[in-house]
Parts: sequence; structure tokens; C-alpha cells
Amino acid sequence: MTSDPNNEPTGEPEGKLWRADEYAAGNPDAPRINATLLSLVRNEEVEGMVQSMMDLERTWNSKFNYPWSFFNDVPFTEEFKTRTQAVTKAKCNYYQIPKEHWDVPSWINNDLFEESAEILKEQEIQYGNLVSYHQMCRWNSGLFYRHPALQQTRYYWRVEPKVHFFCDVDYDVFRYMADHNKTYGFTVNLYDAPQSIPTLWPETLKFLAVHPEYESENNAREWLVDSTRRPEHNIKANGYSTCHFWSNFEIADMDFWRSKAYGDYFDHLDRAGGFFYERWGDAPVHSIALGLFEDASKIHWYAICIAQYPQAKITDQIEGFAI
Repeated sequence: MTSDPNNEPTGEPEGKLWRADEYAAGNPDAPRINATLLSLVRNEEVEGMVQSMMDLERTWNSKFNYPWSFFNDVPFTEEFKTRTQAVTKAKCNYYQIPKEHWDVPSWINNDLFEESAEILKEQEIQYGNLVSYHQMCRWNSGLFYRHPALQQTRYYWRVEPKVHFFCDVDYDVFRYMADHNKTYGFTVNLYDAPQSIPTLWPETLKFLAVHPEYESENNAREWLVDSTRRPEHNIKANGYSTCHFWSNFEIADMDFWRSKAYGDYFDHLDRAGGFFYERWGDAPVHSIALGLFEDASKIHWYAICIAQYPQAKITDQIEGFAI
């Protein structure tokens, strides 16, 4: 049993858990699996990245030594590499995102984007007028797992700059995912701003009309279309509750993103243009796909205490997803 700073038990999942002592440096049979800690980060965010790494190394990774994989749309500086590698005994890998994965797609109309960005700004949608934010959302939604460096990697734990990890975690979360056939792990559900995704659900319905075979028999569609907790969100988002897994923390099996169902879904959304004409984030895109295409029993809640700046409003957190 792990504990938080107030010594309250946080709970551990049931079943076989692989403990830190099995990963001792001298153990040639350490059960580490094919996984990485993954960060999309800029050189100028090194302070925040080091802070996140120090927390996660202290609470978890110093016991398991999983590698870190850093991604940037420009080359990493020597300072960034030196400072991040100094925080961990694990291997750090530094990769540049291919230009074709980061550039604004050719089918996006720049005049329409600028007009849309201005509307988002007027509606006080955070980062809505920043091209780089739209590029980031698109990359995190459907392109990160296509990077050549990750083709032989299956699981990842997404780590953002300026995140605090408070709880000691004494078991291998990746082994838990693999051993218990889990696809996605999350810590909290939040509501998105419906003004940022008004056509995301209608486009999803268009896709499902063509591909009804992709819906899982044991899906979480009711969670996605819930209209009881925040009916105004459901109305403004045209049928979507806007509730989503907070993807700033996610532990996931990339084989799901690599599936034909998700690949076809992302390509449909990408062509629709909402990553730029609206502000579709990777969190609602991931959540809708998981809620529709995956068996709900394969989505796992992790009792890991975290916080991020700017912190999500506590009023935006809900019990939401239940299996």
C-alpha cells in the first residue's frame, strides 16, 4: 500500500504486482518491459521538465529505471540534454519531430484558421490563437506514436513539465498494464470548454455512420453523451458531454493508437480540420476513441497523486467514468 504526504493510503490494484526489489541493478532477469516515459517539451521548458523528472524519479522511476524519450520540433540543446540526464540513472533519448508531422497540413486554409483563432480568442479559449498549440494537439492525438523512434515501443507514460508527483508508487505500472490486459490508465476526468469542440462529436457520428463495426460491444458511450451532470456542455458540444480523461497524465498501450479503428478515426478528424479551425485537444479525441472503440474494462484508474500548474479547477473534476 502506498501513501500520500498525509500518510493516507492511496490504494493499489489487485493482482500480481511487480515490486522494486525485483528490479535491483544486479538482477539480470529484471522484468522491465518495452515501455518509456514520454515528453513533448521545448528547450526553454527545461526547468519545469527537470522538476517533473525529479518528482517522478523520487516516487517511482528510480526503482524501475525505465528510459525517458523527449520530443521537440527543433533540436534539443546540450543544456537540455545535460540537465535532464543528470536527474536519472535511466537512459534519456532525444528526438526531433519530422517536419511532415509538425507542419500545418496542406488542406488547412490559413485565412479560415486565422479567423477561427480570433473567434476562439474572443471566447477566451486558452491557447486558441496559437498555431503551435494546435500543432501540439494534433501531434499528441495521432502522430506521436508514428515517430520512427517509437515503432518498437509498446507502452508509454506521458509526463509534462511542471507536474508534481506526491505518492510513492512501489510497483511497475507498465507490467500491471501488460499483465492485466489494460489499454489506458488515467487519474482524473475533466470537462472541456464546449466552445473549443462544437463539431467534434458530429464528425465522430459521421465517422461511425460509415464504420459502425468499430464500436466495441462493451463501450462507454453513455459516459460520452451524458447530459445530466452538465447539460449545457452537452448542448453546446452538440451531444458530447465534453468529459474526458486528463491526458496530461496517461499510461497507455500504443497498439490501440496503431489499430485500424483509431487510425481511420484520426485521419477522418484530421481531414475535417477541427484541430485548427476549432481547438480539438488530444484529451477529448483520445477519450472519445477509447469510449467508443475499446472495451471499457480495459480502461484503468490509477490512484497516483499528482498536480500540475496551472492546476485544474477542483469543480471540474467528477466521478464520471466508472467500470
